[in-house]
Amino acid sequence: MPSRRYALVAYVKGPIAEFVEHLRKELHPDLPHLPAHITILPPRPLQGTEADAQATLDDLCKQVDPFDITLGDVDTFIPSTPTVFVRVSRGAYKLRELHDRLNLGPLAYKEEFPYMPHLTIVKTTVPDQADHAYATARERWTQFKGPHKVEVRELTFVREQAQYQWVDLAGIKLGKTLASARSH
Repeated sequence: MPSRRYALVAYVKGPIAEFVEHLRKELHPDLPHLPAHITILPPRPLQGTEADAQATLDDLCKQVDPFDITLGDVDTFIPSTPTVFVRVSRGAYKLRELHDRLNLGPLAYKEEFPYMPHLTIVKTTVPDQADHAYATARERWTQFKGPHKVEVRELTFVREQAQYQWVDLAGIKLGKTLASARSH
């Protein structure tokens, strides 16, 4: 495998995660199971070591308070990529600010596309599959009665092991912990 790729994600929990993961399995069952997440830093090679990157994340994430976002409508990146996703309708600016704050030092990377916060439902291999997935996901999402709010409290630094296979390296909490807040 060429140089390893790394990313930073915020895992989504609860009813939204269950909805997305079940829908993903239905729409593209041949892909390995990926937990529902919002990507903060898309896949990239590091400009240093894993330890350098993790130290940078730990340092910078202490300065960012936890926040909530709200998910909006289902959309697609077609024709750029055959990806179907749920837009972030409220709080997207916080995710963009976080992305920009963390895209430096050992994590710096010039991305192919402008960063747009979203919750991926499925990335297919061909546009026709994505068209079908888009129509199905849009219909199902309108029927989803669970909360559309996502709490962003912790990020996870991940490394690609093989195509569609990622391993968690470290959980990074946003904001100061009570212990570190008391010592200041």
